[in-house]
Amino acid sequence: MSYPRQVLPGATYLVTRRCTQRQFLLRPSGQTNAILLYCLARAASLYGVEVHACCFLSNHYHLVVTDPRAHLPEFMRYLNEHVARALNASLGRWESLWAPGSYSAVRLVAAEDVIAKIAYTLANPVAAGLVERAEHWPGVWSHPRELDGPSRVVLRPEGGFFRPRGPTPESCELRLTLPPGFDERVVYVEAVRQALRAQEDAAVLAVRGRGGAFLGRRGVMDQSVTGAPTAPEPRRGLRPRIAARDRWKRIEALLRLRDFIEAYHAARDAMRAGLAGVLFPLGTYWLRVHQRVACIQV
Repeated sequence: MSYPRQVLPGATYLVTRRCTQRQFLLRPSGQTNAILLYCLARAASLYGVEVHACCFLSNHYHLVVTDPRAHLPEFMRYLNEHVARALNASLGRWESLWAPGSYSAVRLVAAEDVIAKIAYTLANPVAAGLVERAEHWPGVWSHPRELDGPSRVVLRPEGGFFRPRGPTPESCELRLTLPPGFDERVVYVEAVRQALRAQEDAAVLAVRGRGGAFLGRRGVMDQSVTGAPTAPEPRRGLRPRIAARDRWKRIEALLRLRDFIEAYHAARDAMRAGLAGVLFPLGTYWLRVHQRVACIQV
């Protein structure tokens, strides 16, 4: 049985996408960073997705975003397609940039879960043993001081995939916004700073505890884009759809997801049987967009 992706308006997600064969195709450089930042700003602008945090490592990226208009799949399609085409043009390659399958989108249930996943996203370069402090990462990384600050003007990269008189604008604006449920910027930024520092400190102790050393900025930028980690990749891991630290909130969210999946399959079976007036549950995406099925409204 297939499990449809539930796309709810106003939901906040931790989104992850990985490169094919774990290769370092997103390895930081001036051109690569410009491409990633511009494509992110353009995708967010087109589909109204609010970006709260981002970290592009050499072979995968994490975003924490809110999707007010339930356009997450379109946002991700645009972002991943344009990053792949622009980077392939920059690197002189033709093969798929991304690993087989789709992106991961984990819905964050409560404000504490948003803070935890933003800290996780920003601490990723330290947890991976690359730099001792996340702010030293030479790639695209959203500094806590940028949270809910002024918009950043991102210029279109020069050359390669982006033509001077092509369909994309010369610049886009990217602003890191406050997630839903947070009203005071000072309180929010301080919560992120504290959670990030705790995750960084724990990651440093873990790396040093196993006798490891940090690769450092120069080591990262000296890596080959066709290289990959030497450690084996874990297989058959969990693919969560919900993240909630509170047990009862997690159970409630999982039960609601189960109800959505059951209602979706029931509506799909009724439609296939030729019944009229079938209503699909809130959060139905593919059939709503491509087949124009009727859905329950909020």
